[in-house]
Amino acid sequence: MSTAADGTTTDQGTTTGSGTDRGSGRTETHKIARAVQRITSTALGPHQSAVVRIGFGVTWLLFLLRELPHRHELYGPEAPWSHAMAEQLIAGNDAFTVLLWSDGRLWFEFVYGISVLSSMLLMLGWHTRAVSAVFMVCVLSLQNRSIFVGDGGDNVIHLMAIYLVLTRCAQVWSLDARRIERSGGRSAAGRMGPVLWTVLGVLLFIGTVVGRVGGEWWLFALFWTLWTVQGVWWVVTRHAAGSEPRVFLDVLANLVHNAGLVLIMAEVCLIYATAGWYKIQGSRWQDGTALYYPLKLDYFTPWPALSDLLVASGVLVTLLTYGTVLAQVAFPFTLFNRRVKNVLLVGMMLEHAAIAVLLGLPFFSLAMIAADAVFLPTAFLLWLGGRVSRGRAGVLARVDVPRQLRRGSDDRHRTLVG
Repeated sequence: MSTAADGTTTDQGTTTGSGTDRGSGRTETHKIARAVQRITSTALGPHQSAVVRIGFGVTWLLFLLRELPHRHELYGPEAPWSHAMAEQLIAGNDAFTVLLWSDGRLWFEFVYGISVLSSMLLMLGWHTRAVSAVFMVCVLSLQNRSIFVGDGGDNVIHLMAIYLVLTRCAQVWSLDARRIERSGGRSAAGRMGPVLWTVLGVLLFIGTVVGRVGGEWWLFALFWTLWTVQGVWWVVTRHAAGSEPRVFLDVLANLVHNAGLVLIMAEVCLIYATAGWYKIQGSRWQDGTALYYPLKLDYFTPWPALSDLLVASGVLVTLLTYGTVLAQVAFPFTLFNRRVKNVLLVGMMLEHAAIAVLLGLPFFSLAMIAADAVFLPTAFLLWLGGRVSRGRAGVLARVDVPRQLRRGSDDRHRTLVG
């Protein structure tokens, strides 16, 4: 009897354990299914990707405007790195630039003007899919024309210009988002969208046939894929809205966007990790004096009095030197703790702001701050967007804008640019 009872107990325990295992398995399966559904049905981080888009559009635009008087010496016909030298270099490294189509001043001015315009339109989020492709072409063309005049900030812009093409970075805070909202949620490209893509297709065909723009094979494959997918998207949206092909394209776009967002995050982590580990190997970083030397170079001291005030304290220089290394090495690991990540993120942004002022590197700092913005919490971005919207509403009220110009700007749907 006791044996039977023990056997019964054992059997019941086994049965109960199996039920628990099955329940746990169903829970795990449900979590996986929910994660897959979220990744495929949603373009994650809409506010973060929008801030990255705006940040890099502003950074490149300000750089181009600042260098407007010197553009010919940097990238144009009067550059020390001549057109013939650029052709020889690109023939060996397969870099991409449309500036090699012609060495004439008119063609250079056209490309430079399009670069300024595309930066402005990317910042505003106007026909962002097409404009982001043009922005990428312009960034690569100018930087690859004279590769020896760039710095770390240019490298960041170079990479992020490629990654932004993969993202749906105009879901919020863009003219595209406002246009879709006004059309009742439908994708309203209007006539301008097909015209833009037709022009881009013609230029892409010419560039492919001429073959003098350089570039690896994957870059042209990316260009043609973007152009083909956009054409299919327009046809399906126009003639088969709500159909299975339209749903499939949305899922594909979400997957590509989320992958692009992961690439941006990984790139930022890689930049900080490599910078930090390389610093650890330097003797000046090890003894805590590394920050002293750039602050004593005339080239990196736009405010000599401020730099002298900082380096006057050896303790402060040592703390900042070690703090910089520690923050850069630790940053990728803090992503596992949201609060620590947010605190360190604020510190990194303040550090870049200090670099802009103390070392006179504003565009490098702006590029890094724009890249760091991909990690900003959504709650903070929503708060910031609300403050900007209320500020805009106050400005409009003070200048007494006619009511018909302010129609459609109610508080529920205000955006940074809309």
